[in-house]
Amino acid sequence: MTHAAVDDEHGAGRRTPSPIARHRRNTELTLVVMAAMITGAAYAVAALGTNAEIPPGIVVFVGVLLALLLCAHIVVRLVAGGADGTLLPLAAILHGVGFVMITRLDDRLAGLQATWSLVAIAAFVLTLLFVQRTTLLARYRWVLFLAGAFLLLLPMAPGVGRTINGARIWVSVGPINFQPGEFAKLAFAIFFAAYLADRRELIAARTWKVGPIHLPEPRYIAPIFVAWGFAVVVMVGERDLGSSLLFFTLFVVMMWVATERVGYLLLGAVLFGGAAWFSWSQFTHVQTRVTNWINPWDDPLDKGYQIIQALYGLADGGLLGTGLGRGNPNQVPEAQNDFIFASIGEEFGLIGATAVLMSYILIVGAGLRIALRTERTFEKLLATGLTTIVGVQAFIIIGGVLKVIPLTGITLPFVSYGGSSLVSNYILLALLIRVSDSAARRLGELPDDPTTGERWTAWRLSRQIRRDEKRGEQPPSVTGPVEVGS
Repeated sequence: MTHAAVDDEHGAGRRTPSPIARHRRNTELTLVVMAAMITGAAYAVAALGTNAEIPPGIVVFVGVLLALLLCAHIVVRLVAGGADGTLLPLAAILHGVGFVMITRLDDRLAGLQATWSLVAIAAFVLTLLFVQRTTLLARYRWVLFLAGAFLLLLPMAPGVGRTINGARIWVSVGPINFQPGEFAKLAFAIFFAAYLADRRELIAARTWKVGPIHLPEPRYIAPIFVAWGFAVVVMVGERDLGSSLLFFTLFVVMMWVATERVGYLLLGAVLFGGAAWFSWSQFTHVQTRVTNWINPWDDPLDKGYQIIQALYGLADGGLLGTGLGRGNPNQVPEAQNDFIFASIGEEFGLIGATAVLMSYILIVGAGLRIALRTERTFEKLLATGLTTIVGVQAFIIIGGVLKVIPLTGITLPFVSYGGSSLVSNYILLALLIRVSDSAARRLGELPDDPTTGERWTAWRLSRQIRRDEKRGEQPPSVTGPVEVGS
């Protein structure tokens, strides 16, 4: 019998979470404090290695960092008490390591990143407070699709769009520069999850026969193909090939999970091969990146310089690294963005780089575990999509730095410099935590109490009923159920 059932039997009893939920929150608190301490220690060691002195503001730095993380933890404890206890600490340690490396590279950028960190934590908190039922997001699928399309097209608008490093993915509004595509990927992930949750059985049925081939009905599959095709074409037009690959993978994975048809993976591999060949044959910058990937030493002083310096930095790091503040990460151009993993490998060594990789693997594992635990199709697809975004994005940029795949210009989640990426990834994290909490409530690990909005709706309805009863009128009928616990 769940806690909610006990309360229903005994009246207005005290609702308390189960020991499992309390254990998660206590574990999260311990890990968050450890992440803050590790980040503070790394910050002090980096200053010692660079200037041979402990920074005078180290106590203030650790205090502010700990206060921010504790604020995020308290909000999770209050409004998402059943959520997974590892997601926030893992994001915090990646964020902390990235901030320390950005401080090593450029003090001015570190100051900007600190400001964006405040904004990101605020976005995380607001997302948890306003999105109290993830199922409500499914109602706005077409609004989110239009919002995502608008955000993708925004960099191409004259006057606000900006081209930086060959990619037109930036928007400038006064002194603020941001990448709208970072938020568009969240909007499209929610749209894909909502649409596939409603149409997955019709898509999987494959009732349309074309010769010997059975395909889904065009009217069911067309909207999602149009959304995917639009996103990829716009990204290619803006020369943002990394995001194009991310959208493509997101689409294929969610189609596979929704329909449980391996054929979509095979079709995705064929389409990816064709798209890769077309991009290589039509775009000069794609040919350049493939050439640099195969043999950057063909042009070691220009086009291959960045990759070569990153490989040298990783080699210098060895097993244990040169030590924080003792390496030369500035030898790699744009080290704070695309090549921050090379800087981490140089100063933290193979062990530190492996720890970063393991953090991403743990985040992906936690996300997939959340998807398995939830029973709702929309939440399952949403958790899968959000996890795919983090995992594929990390694979693309780390694989590019290690010369496993051609380099594409995207950020390393929670680590690279960039406010847009940091804010969008913390919103993504909050949505994953909300799905995890929803699954825990449905499994009875803590009571599924009404949200603030549901309480407000119920209070207004009860007042209306009382007023009608006093006037002797018929109470208003409820046209639809008040969603409590769904």
